[in-house]
Amino acid sequence: MGKKIELLEVNKRKLLGDGLEPCSIDELHQLENQLERSLSRIRARKNQLFREQIEKLKEKEKILLQENTKLRQKCGMPPRQQSREQEEVGVENMDVETELFIGRPERRSA
Repeated sequence: MGKKIELLEVNKRKLLGDGLEPCSIDELHQLENQLERSLSRIRARKNQLFREQIEKLKEKEKILLQENTKLRQKCGMPPRQQSREQEEVGVENMDVETELFIGRPERRSA
């Protein structure tokens, strides 16, 4: 049991990048492949969680839009005229200035 624990600790240190000096090229290639497979699984899981979160947020948006419509009707306000597609296009077309400019603002060209 003690040897298994020690072996697991050595493997853990290797995966963390410690104690690699005595490793051969083949061992390093195996470690690299193992890390790449692990990283691939981690990224796949992260992407899955993001997709699930996006779906939950879309459902929440749908519920909030319905609630907003009901509240507008209750207050006697007209329904929103802008369609969902127009809103999405508007968000996509938002411009954000990312250039660094040093100098007087009036001389600046867009």
